Amino acid sequence: MLPPSAVPVEGDLLLGGCSLKTIADRFGTPAYVLDETALRERARRFRDAFTSLHPKTTVCFASKAYPSVSVIGLLVEEGLGSDVVGAGELMMALAAGADPAGIVMHGNAKSDLDIQAALDAGIGRIVVDGFDDIDRIAALATAVTPVLLRVSPGIESATHSALATGGVGAKFGIPVDQVPAAIARIEREPLIRLDGLHAHIGSQIFELDQFEAAVAALATLPRFGVYDLGGGLGVPYVPGDPIVTVERWAERLVRAVHRHLGADVELLVEPGRSLVAPVQVTAYRIVTIKHGVRTHVAVDGGMGDNLEPSLYGQRFAPLVVGKWRGPTQTVELVGRHCESGDVLVSGVDLVEPEVGDLVVVPVTGAYCFTMSNNYNGALKAPVVFCRDGVARLAVRRETYDELLAREVGVGAAD
Repeated sequence: MLPPSAVPVEGDLLLGGCSLKTIADRFGTPAYVLDETALRERARRFRDAFTSLHPKTTVCFASKAYPSVSVIGLLVEEGLGSDVVGAGELMMALAAGADPAGIVMHGNAKSDLDIQAALDAGIGRIVVDGFDDIDRIAALATAVTPVLLRVSPGIESATHSALATGGVGAKFGIPVDQVPAAIARIEREPLIRLDGLHAHIGSQIFELDQFEAAVAALATLPRFGVYDLGGGLGVPYVPGDPIVTVERWAERLVRAVHRHLGADVELLVEPGRSLVAPVQVTAYRIVTIKHGVRTHVAVDGGMGDNLEPSLYGQRFAPLVVGKWRGPTQTVELVGRHCESGDVLVSGVDLVEPEVGDLVVVPVTGAYCFTMSNNYNGALKAPVVFCRDGVARLAVRRETYDELLAREVGVGAAD
């Protein structure tokens, strides 16, 4: 489960040639530690897998999976476009050097501010997610604005309900039976140009037939020159999880596009979790161990830096750094937050955990940074890039001054 460059050594773990123990001492814990080379190579795999089969493909990073200027900028350097949700992620993409023409904006409830930001930046396309988007764009646009129409194809994805986005009850997109009316509404607006259709059925999906079914659903609608098929490819988090390669996903998706939509269409895909999840680990320090009916091993982070276990029961496979072999204990790996649900991994086997040990949790590159928070006043963790033996700070740890900065009454005169 560790990133490709990870090398377990006696008493330590090397990542990108960097000592995890040194990183922990230098930058503190918890810390997100990212294998930069692995992320660059993964970006190239996605790009090459699709363009080798369908040259008219743009791979856009779903920046909601890791909304950091440093991460987005690295992927921009590797030739990827950006999928953003709202004005905030758009600002991040622009700050990262993304070409506005390669940016696609999503959002199931875009505000006037979001639409105006997209228009001001001149982004490539706005994804219309509902009839109100059409009204807002029509009211705010001063020049012809290219859009895609997001379709809810009615596919119940084989994933956690919190990660499914294309079913009949989803809040995203326009149901198939309402698509003709939406198209007609757009076509009445002289400053909106409908380029094509969009569908995204969810996240952490391993059954490729479901992606093909989404393409087939789009083929029942009026034909366009552009199709955005979103992302959603699943990645393994623990030993025994399914493994579907990027190349296999691209092959099946492109084959379905050629069969149902044509070989000459422009194709967009938007990987997020599948692109960044495997390339990062989170490093923690064990703070306390309590023995009782269960053994609780508590670390200095938790649901403040990883909400995935609490939100949708995601399992992880943690390791005690430097203790690669030996007798194990079945424990509850828990966090520091005052919440019984602050459990990183329940019933996990760890090798001889002791107070002060480092624990590393692999496959934390997607949504952990995204959903980090200040529960109990915890400071948001830093992001450290590792490459060729050099560890560099990409995002520094939050400070207590920053924690208080938005409180207008702090320090105010009587």
